[in-house]
Amino acid sequence: MQRFLIKDTAKHIGEKVRVCGWVNVRRVHGKILFIDLRDISGVLQVVFVPSNKEAYDLAQALRPEWVVEITGQIVKRPENMVNPKIETGQVELSVESLKVLSESETLPLSIEGDGYDIGEETRMKYRYLDLRRERLKNNLVVRHKVIKFVRDFLDKEGFAEIETPILTKSTPEGARDYIVPSRQDPGKFYALPQSPQQYKQLLMVAGLEKYFQVAKCLRDEDPRGDRQPEFTQLDMEMSFVEQEDVMELIERLLILLVQSLFPNKKIQEIPFPRINYKDAMAEYKTDRPDIRKDKNDKDLLAFCWVVDFPFFEKNDEGGWTFTHNPFSAAKPEFEKDLMAKKNIENILTTQYDIVLNGFEIGGGSIRNHRPEALEKVFEIMGYKKEVIREKFGHMLDAFKYGAPPHGGIAWGLDRVLTLLLNEPNIREVIAFPKTGDGRDFMMQAPSEVDKKQLKELHIKIEKK
Repeated sequence: MQRFLIKDTAKHIGEKVRVCGWVNVRRVHGKILFIDLRDISGVLQVVFVPSNKEAYDLAQALRPEWVVEITGQIVKRPENMVNPKIETGQVELSVESLKVLSESETLPLSIEGDGYDIGEETRMKYRYLDLRRERLKNNLVVRHKVIKFVRDFLDKEGFAEIETPILTKSTPEGARDYIVPSRQDPGKFYALPQSPQQYKQLLMVAGLEKYFQVAKCLRDEDPRGDRQPEFTQLDMEMSFVEQEDVMELIERLLILLVQSLFPNKKIQEIPFPRINYKDAMAEYKTDRPDIRKDKNDKDLLAFCWVVDFPFFEKNDEGGWTFTHNPFSAAKPEFEKDLMAKKNIENILTTQYDIVLNGFEIGGGSIRNHRPEALEKVFEIMGYKKEVIREKFGHMLDAFKYGAPPHGGIAWGLDRVLTLLLNEPNIREVIAFPKTGDGRDFMMQAPSEVDKKQLKELHIKIEKK
């Protein structure tokens, strides 16, 4: 007999069904034993009566979180026992047979309630149990729906989803790289991607024109409460576009996404307001302004664009560094200044950030597609020609062979979901996150590795 999902059982009153799941709650009323059975789709009340001695006797041992398979008839509940709060609240399962598939020890943490009051180390150590709670299960289902919505939208817009490498080259892109030693080339290393930035631009050179990816990004940054060493971007790039084209597409996508999947949310203003960087800093003292008219309304979404960013800023050593992305193009009216390496402090970039309720959720720009312009950016940053060639020669070479004008954007998927689901941090929308200081208590990572592995990689650990 096929297995029925619990949410579908209410459609089969009077029929015999087989269901599987976890014992959610066990109750006894007189001689009748009840359990609430839980699977991914919902909860069903199950009834054991003494007249069915075999199943009834076996059920006496059932405890919460045991995994069982039950066969029986779906019947209507008595009117005074109807539960309107759940999808199966008008029916129950009258048991014919019970099979215990797996027993469970007492759980080391409670999975009832939202879990916010439980210590992070405990929740992360037993994350596979933590995920059994309804809130987190729902978050992951919503995450799936959001990704599917974006995929379907971009597919209709003519985008192709293309994977890019996880093992790549270490280049200065703003954050510290995670590096991976090469066993076959002792002393040489791969880097894990901080973003697919260079690869997606090379896909534009290749003529793919519209690319997107649900991309893992990895950055070895200092611990921070709402930061993860690995996170997910909704990454996209387009050829033959200007700033307006990218912003229009993303704004349309975000509006449809909210209206379709989060109908309880209200977008404060459509089209999204645009604020230039200088005005944002003057009025809000931040380039991530929270422009909500009512900050107590949890379902109010105040999107805005921030534009006209400075291209360069001074670093700690007194030299120049990029504010966002070294691959961005200067605004057209500043292209001559860039090429002449003058008026540097006033050059504005084509960067555009999308902000939601005071959080930057995404950023992008129109890119430098001419090699001489990209080279000038790195020269302004103080890199010598041989270093530019070593670090970015592959990009400069590619742009010599007919590179189209192109631009794109990347969202922080985890942050978008955190805001849409009213969660306090991104760990609540990631299946297996690290703690705030980058540790995995469940897998006990990072961990030491075998001396044999280190020897094969020609690596020696020096104790401080």
